[in-house]
Amino acid sequence: MRDDPRAPLLPTSPGFWRSPLRGPRFTAVLGLVLLVGVTVLFGTGLLSYAAYNPGLSPVNDKTPDKGVLGFYLFAWPTDPHWLYRLTQGVHVTLGITLIPVLLAKLWSVVPRLFTLPPARSLAHALERLSLLLLVGGGLFQFVTGVLNVQLDYVFPGSFYPLHFYGAWVFFAAFVAHAALKTPTALRNLRRLREEPGDLVSPRPAEPTVSRRGALWFVGGASLLLFATTVGQSLGGALRRTALLAPHGGADPGSGPNGFQINKTAAHAGIDRAETGADAWRLVVTGRTGTVRLSRAQLARLPQHSAALPIACVEGWSTPDQWWRGVRLRDLAALVGHDDPPDLFVESLQRHGAFRKAALRANQVADPRSLLALYVNGEELSPDHGHPARIIVPAAPGVLNTKWVARLTFGDL
Repeated sequence: MRDDPRAPLLPTSPGFWRSPLRGPRFTAVLGLVLLVGVTVLFGTGLLSYAAYNPGLSPVNDKTPDKGVLGFYLFAWPTDPHWLYRLTQGVHVTLGITLIPVLLAKLWSVVPRLFTLPPARSLAHALERLSLLLLVGGGLFQFVTGVLNVQLDYVFPGSFYPLHFYGAWVFFAAFVAHAALKTPTALRNLRRLREEPGDLVSPRPAEPTVSRRGALWFVGGASLLLFATTVGQSLGGALRRTALLAPHGGADPGSGPNGFQINKTAAHAGIDRAETGADAWRLVVTGRTGTVRLSRAQLARLPQHSAALPIACVEGWSTPDQWWRGVRLRDLAALVGHDDPPDLFVESLQRHGAFRKAALRANQVADPRSLLALYVNGEELSPDHGHPARIIVPAAPGVLNTKWVARLTFGDL
């Protein structure tokens, strides 16, 4: 193109952009896919935030200044037990799958970013501002989301508030853009012939692929990302197919404790001396006072079993594991709570996020909510929380506290 002396040198000229693929219909198809996909992403993201029960206790709330943005918060249910595994699996897998669609959409409209004059009227200026928030917010959300899934926390500050507030800014701009452009996109799809516009080059180059072929290419890239990501949400042997999931963590080994480990005992600073039978005691506090229980005493209490997965905000999950231990509601009754109240859990872990966590009364009351001592017929390994850990149906993995030291029952 640069060999042509008539070729414009600046991207502000319509003739600078010569790809014959750009056009209203091509952009409309990508835009409608994103309209559905981003809406699902936003909804599942809000559900993930609600699952942390941030309205229950400051210890769970990573965005304390959210104000009215927390209007939708509700008591997270325990049924179905795979609920968080589903919602967060959809959120992460869909987000990665949509990356080629997002990039293709941005490429298809890039000439509009260089249109002169930058603002023809106040309304046009507001539309351009919304586009800045839309493009910037979209790239920010997708980039931070992928970095979080890959455990690369290179962004400044905590992921939770960055992603939460970024989502609201991005989605507000997205809704405004969709309201303005969706009718036009639908008209472009219904037209038999494509009309000239600012996306159609006045001097198109010779095509090397058709627009339909380009859409197939984008769809194929998305399908490839889906196939190399979804295994981490399904867990088990299928995790090996999740080539884009981080595999450099601790090896869980084989046997009953041979399923994914997110944080090892060594990484959490757990000293084996403090988890031994002679040293470790579970402190349980409630209405009638405090009791201290050794692991042997816990093992003599009525034992119950539940088949539950572990699901993480990073998108990975395990299949159902068979947990066995003492019901949380039985421990609440031990300290005077016949009707299970909220629960504050503290770990032996001394540093890091979620070494403390709060559970709602409905989670404590569920008969499948356990202080687990065993998994798959064997004692918990140190990396899976020995001597005892929390396991609650449908709860995010970080609320299933490992290396439990203290349980405090009461309204939070």
